[in-house]
Amino acid sequence: MTHQAGIPLGVRFKLLSDTPHDSAAQVCGDVVVGDYRDLEVLRAFAATCDVVTFDHEHVPTEHLRALREEGVAVLPGPEALRFAQDKGAMRARLAEIAVPCPRNRLVADPSDVAAFAAEVGGWPVVLKTTRGGYDGKGVWVVHDERQAAEPFQAGVPVLAEEKVPFRRELAANVVRSPHGQAVAYPVVESVQVDGVCSEVIAPAPGLSATLAAEAQSVALRIAGELDVVGHLAVELFETTDGRILVNELAMRPHNSGHWTIDGAVTSQFENHLRAVLDLPLGDPRPRARWTVMANVLGGDYPEMYPAFLHCMARDPGLRIHMYGKDVKPGRKVGHVTVSGDDLDDVRERARHAAGYLRGTITE
Repeated sequence: MTHQAGIPLGVRFKLLSDTPHDSAAQVCGDVVVGDYRDLEVLRAFAATCDVVTFDHEHVPTEHLRALREEGVAVLPGPEALRFAQDKGAMRARLAEIAVPCPRNRLVADPSDVAAFAAEVGGWPVVLKTTRGGYDGKGVWVVHDERQAAEPFQAGVPVLAEEKVPFRRELAANVVRSPHGQAVAYPVVESVQVDGVCSEVIAPAPGLSATLAAEAQSVALRIAGELDVVGHLAVELFETTDGRILVNELAMRPHNSGHWTIDGAVTSQFENHLRAVLDLPLGDPRPRARWTVMANVLGGDYPEMYPAFLHCMARDPGLRIHMYGKDVKPGRKVGHVTVSGDDLDDVRERARHAAGYLRGTITE
C-alpha cells in the first residue's frame, strides 16, 4: 500500500523482504531477500537508498543507530523508534512528558505482579512483554498470581498495567515531517475482537469535539516530543469516566489508518512518504461524512476469489483491498472500505463484505 501511494509521487522503491512471497515483494520491482536482523545485510541494502523507512518496528535499534552513524537517512530515527519497540521505555518517556496513561510499572516476578495488583486496587491486571507483541500477542489479562507466571517464560522484561475500565478504543493518527510540519487525521473508533482489530469507524461516532481535539493534541505532542518523522498511530482508551489514556504507539502506517486510502484526501501511506522525504504534507480531511474499514480475516476457505467477485457485484460502492497473503484462519489478508452519509448503512455493508470474504456470511 505504501508502494501504491508512492507511484504518483514518482518514488522508486527498493524493498528488503523476508521472503519473495511477502505482500510488498509481489508489487515492488527491486526486491532484496534478506534478514533485517543482520547488520551487514542492512548495510548493503541501505547503501543504494536515499531514505530508509519501515512497515514494522522490529529492526534492531542498535543496527539502526549504526546506519545513522554511517550517514544513512533512517526515518523515523532509532531514538524515536525505540519507544514503539519497547513498551517499558515508552511508558517511562510518556510519564516524563505528562501524557495520560494507565498506571503501570515493570515487574520482576509473579509475586511482584501481586504487589502491583494491590497497589492499583486489585486483580485483574494486564501484563505485557516489553518487546515483540502485536495483535494481542504478548498480552495477558491475569486474575491471580498463578496466572501471572506465563508472561515471564518469554525471557524478556514484563510490564504490568492496571486494567482500565474503558468505554471503547480510539486511535489518533498524525504525521510529522523533519522540519516540524504536522497533520492530524480524524480520531477513529477501533473495534477489537480477541485482541485483533475488526473494524475502524471514521470519525469515532459520538466523540465530543473537546475529547477529539484532546486526542489529536496528545498525539501531536507525542510526535513532537519523541521527534517522530513519518506516521504515528496513538492507540487510546476512552474511559468510562470520560478521559483518554494512551495504550500503544506505532511509528508506521497503521491498521487504524487504512480507511484513509479511500476515505481521506491524502492517505496515511502518502503522507508517511511525504514526511520521510520532507515534502509538504497532504490534506488529512475526510472525503465523506462516514468511512468504515473492516478487516478481512482468513477463514476455512483458502480460495477467496469467488467471494471477491460476489462482493464486487453485490455492492459496487465497496473498495476491496487484498494483500496477496496466503489465507490462514484469523490472519489479516485484506480489508474493505465503505463511505457514505448513513453510518448504519455504511457499517452493515462493510461488515457484510468482510464476513462474506471470510466465509462467515453466505448470502
